[in-house]
Amino acid sequence: MKRTTIGTTTLGLLVGVVAGAGIMLNDTAHDSVKQAIGQGATNNAVVAGVGGITPVNVSNMDLETAMQAVQANRAAALENQLKDQMDSIKKRNEDIAGLNDTLAKVMALQSGNAPYTLAADLKTKLQQAGASNASKATLTADELKTTITEIKGKIDSLNNTQQMDMLRMQSLTNKRNEAFETMTNFIEKMKANRDKAIGTMR
Repeated sequence: MKRTTIGTTTLGLLVGVVAGAGIMLNDTAHDSVKQAIGQGATNNAVVAGVGGITPVNVSNMDLETAMQAVQANRAAALENQLKDQMDSIKKRNEDIAGLNDTLAKVMALQSGNAPYTLAADLKTKLQQAGASNASKATLTADELKTTITEIKGKIDSLNNTQQMDMLRMQSLTNKRNEAFETMTNFIEKMKANRDKAIGTMR
């Protein structure tokens, strides 16, 4: 059998086992592998890097090593996505805390009488928050109420986004755990098969 045919057959087996065993590849990655097969993949085939997955060169790999590399790559990609999501949540928490601090200072002005004078640091915070009256030195009673409503609206919007972020983080955590569990089970299964083969040969 020619080298090219062997490479194509091996990669074909790899994709088939990956799909059948339920390895943690997303649909896009799976489609890319199928496309590579359809284009006449050879011994130099590379599993395309899509969906945050780094390209994996499966040339000169046996079937087990190639499968393990694909699974390890998927697990690492999910780990990186989870880290990015956690960083995003941390940043949003900081933004919410800053807006809550600004809101408290704005509401504290209500204890006085209109017009309400804005301190320099408070004006800066309102400008950062995008408040419509942030450029003014003093606010009327109505303008103060408008500013309070705007800040509350921004906080509510960030809280809603934060809830979606938390759901995404939970989903990524579950997928990451499943990917590592699949990889661990695969390694253990391959070891058991090799031990069995060695035992048969004795």
